Amino acid sequence: MEFAIIETGGKQYTVGKGDIIAIEKLSDTQKEGDVITFDKVLLADNGKDTTIGTPYIPEAVVTGKVTEIGRAAKIIVVHYKQKSRYFKKNGHRQPFVKVKIDSLN
Repeated sequence: MEFAIIETGGKQYTVGKGDIIAIEKLSDTQKEGDVITFDKVLLADNGKDTTIGTPYIPEAVVTGKVTEIGRAAKIIVVHYKQKSRYFKKNGHRQPFVKVKIDSLN
C-alpha cells in the first residue's frame, strides 16, 4: 500500500490515494473543486522502500481536490470561578476543509 505523511496546519496526517481528510482551513480563497498541492512531505512509502525526509522530502508532492468547506459541530466553552459570581459561556465552531487525495508523487 502506498502512503505518505504530510504536514499542514501545524498537524501531521497519514494519507493514501483516495483518502478523504479533514484539515484546518487553508485560506478564504479556496473553493470546492480546487486542486491543492502539499509539498511538506515528511515520509513516503511505495510498498517496497520508504523515504524519510530531513525534515521534508524535497521532490515529493501530494495533490488533492477540495470536496467540502465547512465548520465543525459547536463546542461549548465555559469559564467559571466559584464564590465570585464569575461565569462566561461561549460557543465555538472550528472551520475545516475536506480534501480527497488524488496522487502521491
